Amino acid sequence: MRNILKLQKKEYMGVNKMPEIKLILGDCLVELRKLKAESVDLIFADPPYNLSGENHRTVHAGKPVKLDKGDWDKIDNIHEFNLKWIKECIRVLKPHGTIWISGTLHNHPSIGMALKELGLWIINDVVWYKPNATPLLSKNRFVPSTEIIWVASKSKKYYFNYELAKKINKGKQMRNLWIIKAKRHITPHPTEKPEELLERIILIGSKKDNTILDPFMGSGTTGVVAKKYNRNFIGIEIDPKYFQYAKERVEKTGLEISLFPNFEDFEDAKQLKIPIG
Repeated sequence: MRNILKLQKKEYMGVNKMPEIKLILGDCLVELRKLKAESVDLIFADPPYNLSGENHRTVHAGKPVKLDKGDWDKIDNIHEFNLKWIKECIRVLKPHGTIWISGTLHNHPSIGMALKELGLWIINDVVWYKPNATPLLSKNRFVPSTEIIWVASKSKKYYFNYELAKKINKGKQMRNLWIIKAKRHITPHPTEKPEELLERIILIGSKKDNTILDPFMGSGTTGVVAKKYNRNFIGIEIDPKYFQYAKERVEKTGLEISLFPNFEDFEDAKQLKIPIG
């Protein structure tokens, strides 16, 4: 059953207006078609990695167990699925917008192929390195400590706040290797991303009052950061349990701008509450 929650713009502490928030419970392949063409400035997506299944294993409490993140992580043809949802994202993305897609080796080769097949301009492959990644029990491979974030656009003309990226990086050009520690999850969602990662993406890839879309909203991290930094947000989530977690998190989030009205123009990057270096 489709469920839509809207948090409308209103005065917030007499400083600025609350961004418009739209949270949708539903299948992104269905819900994306209902969004207006070229209406979104930035898309962040953390799609299913297709890791779950009867013969897939993981480690829990030091013991090997069956890997089952949920029905949403069981897809018959992962590449066909990726082509479908990315195609719809391209339709709703503005001409100068960007799409950022996170993944691991299980899915990111398909994502890269899909971006090429659909004619997008690939800007970067950002490597998110987690220095505190969970150790392995097995001794036959390296410890997985990275995720790849594809960054792409419709053309070579796209919004990218180069100067802010330099300020965040102590005045130096920001490289595509981002060292950000994994954080303890706020909710039970198995692939919850740290807010610091989304802060970097949203601040560099969008402006205040822009619209951010997350077609696989999960527990709502993208929405939390978008609202905090005065961006409009559209989030789509298929799982009712995680939709509720996202709803509660986003509703509780206030605007960072209420404390620092011109934070994106600060000369001193130390005042930004995101990791430096």
